[in-house]
Amino acid sequence: MNEVPVESELDWVLILAPFRKDADYIAAFLREQEVEVRAAKADDDLIQHLDLAPGVIVITHEALKPDVVAKIAEHLAKQADWSEVPVIVLLERAAPIARIRTQLQSSWPGSRLMFHMRPIAALELVNAIQSNLIVRLRQRQVRDSIEREKELRLELNHRVKNILASVTSIFQMTKRGATSLEDLDTEFTGRLQALSNVHTAVVEAGGEEVSLYAVVGLTVSPYNRSGASRIDVRGAEIVVSREAGTTIALCLHELITNAIKYGALSVPAGNVTIAWDLGKLGEPFLSLEWCEVGGPTVREPTRYGYGSRYVRSALGSLFGSAPEIVFAPTGFRCRVGGPLSRLTPRD
Repeated sequence: MNEVPVESELDWVLILAPFRKDADYIAAFLREQEVEVRAAKADDDLIQHLDLAPGVIVITHEALKPDVVAKIAEHLAKQADWSEVPVIVLLERAAPIARIRTQLQSSWPGSRLMFHMRPIAALELVNAIQSNLIVRLRQRQVRDSIEREKELRLELNHRVKNILASVTSIFQMTKRGATSLEDLDTEFTGRLQALSNVHTAVVEAGGEEVSLYAVVGLTVSPYNRSGASRIDVRGAEIVVSREAGTTIALCLHELITNAIKYGALSVPAGNVTIAWDLGKLGEPFLSLEWCEVGGPTVREPTRYGYGSRYVRSALGSLFGSAPEIVFAPTGFRCRVGGPLSRLTPRD
């Protein structure tokens, strides 16, 4: 018999009908309905076909030999919990149906047994097979749904652990730099808000990557209210990983906090520009810049606080090179650049 593969969501049908031309007749009926069919003999050929995982098995009375029953039983025993293979048995009218049913139910507990008497109308047989192919499809869909649910639970558990670890880390580093409970409360709340903004952007993006513009926009949005845009954001639409987005958001929060205390955002006339662009130095290269103007005269501090140290360390680790930090009299500037591949999601 020629085997004609047909593209379909449905499984294929294995036929065991050794006598006359039953296999040819059944195959012809099914192929008219665009169902893929394969026929096997009761030898090693049967094992090879079973290993290919048929969706439905059609077996005639004559094929119910002990060795065939044993081979099918071994195949069914290997099935996963979700799998209940439909087996359609075509019996002669004089066959001892009750005894055969009892024996096969005992031998094939992992099957969905159905019995039909011969002769059987072609339309009835085709409908029975197609119905069971649909049952098989539903079984696979349930399996896929269960597997996806497991993946989602594992992913949720992983994300919750990461978030809790981030919160713990933020609290510890905020506590080390705080000089009072009020400072601890204010700075810790601000950093948590920055973390929350990134989480919101990632969830809305629906994956492990997020728009850099969305991350920056959410981070600065609390400071651009009431129609006043103290912080100007400029940059192309670039997608970065969740980890990169979180780092950038936390660093921007530190820079904003510093600008509010000492820099351009501490006076009404001051403004900040956050800009990034994409170049190419052998590979795509991202440059990110923070620039303050219109603020008080800038003087380089004699000692650096936690925020400054965090920005240097975090941006350096993320981009692969230390940021360039300039305490120019006209305004504080921070610029960093590195290969875009360091910031994008990795396979």
